[in-house]
Amino acid sequence: MAAAGHAAPRGTVTVSTVSVGSPGNPAISIVPFTDAAYTSCSQVPSGTKPPCQSIGAVKYPYEIGELEVTVGQWVTFLNTVDPKGRNPYRLYDGYVDPRAWPQYGQVALVTKAASGKHYRAGSPEWLDKPYGFADFPAAARFANSLYNGTVLSKASGTTNGFSVTTYKVRLSPRSSTGMYDLKNPSAKRDRKSGFVIPSQNEWVKAAYYDRSTTSYWKYPTNPGTFGNAPDYNAATAVEPLATQLDYTTGDVTNANGSPLASLIDANGNYPKWCPKAAQTSPTTCSTENPFGLSATAYQDVYKAGLSTVGQALVRSPWGTLDQGGNAVEWTDTITAPPAGVQGKRVWRRLHGGVSNSTSYQLWPSAVGLQPQDNAFYDHVYPWLGFRIGVIGSLSKGD
Repeated sequence: MAAAGHAAPRGTVTVSTVSVGSPGNPAISIVPFTDAAYTSCSQVPSGTKPPCQSIGAVKYPYEIGELEVTVGQWVTFLNTVDPKGRNPYRLYDGYVDPRAWPQYGQVALVTKAASGKHYRAGSPEWLDKPYGFADFPAAARFANSLYNGTVLSKASGTTNGFSVTTYKVRLSPRSSTGMYDLKNPSAKRDRKSGFVIPSQNEWVKAAYYDRSTTSYWKYPTNPGTFGNAPDYNAATAVEPLATQLDYTTGDVTNANGSPLASLIDANGNYPKWCPKAAQTSPTTCSTENPFGLSATAYQDVYKAGLSTVGQALVRSPWGTLDQGGNAVEWTDTITAPPAGVQGKRVWRRLHGGVSNSTSYQLWPSAVGLQPQDNAFYDHVYPWLGFRIGVIGSLSKGD
């Protein structure tokens, strides 16, 4: 990686990753969105639809973000790649502004501001929440800005027994090329080392693969028990409980080491909070929205909130946080569209999440897919995020 000279301010972000080893691990075979796991697709009953997929096998060591990319990091990126606030890459939309959407507005655009200061968090509480309005090209731009930036420092250590590396990176304003050439709608990785958006296999392995048993967990928070297991007992197949949040800050208040995620749990509990400026009372939030929905219709759809990253304190087998619950996350894996869907749009896989869904969304079989640039989805779905990965090796000064 090399830094480019540029007169505009260049922001600095800190990214922590966990190391994922055991190269050549076996895959898990799944039937999409079913509570089952197989060692190979040959075990799946013939004629099963949708067809079986084998995922999670990775032949090389790599790193994956310990946390999801936050609003604070995203704002720093916006001010670096668009210091004049002119939105040349369409990375900003008025839907994400708190003036249009008080409850979920994460980022504000300030027209009269100094260079590199036009974008701000919608409120201070958003700074440590996952950025939730990402499409894949936007996520890839963030990775490119990291790739083209300068690693100012690299520190390796352990956290709770997991290998963690912390990079401090001065971002680059160059974001159209780097790891991904965004002139190509079907952009794939162009380099053998650097910052990336994780692939589906990298994401799944980091979330579920237990090297000590050479098997896969049911949830990124705990092993659980798959519904087709010989010893399956619904009463003992523990699924995560929902995080409880401070209503004004979105901080997790019930972390105690047991399986926990920002989702709707089996008891119907879900994470909720509201920025102070959007509160209509100490326990209620504004229903103003950019879609023209009535208060009743709005509250039926928009309930759950994104919690402060990492505060559920429950780690995957490799040490990641929040791969279960919070935002659903993009991968860079291109996939065929659903059966019967025509057109030239590029579809990519998503995994994890999501605050406004139940625990099935945490299964390895929850192999989501979306067009990589679905503008409608980006507007109406405030739980769409990503995390960063690293392939190869990076050193200070790269």
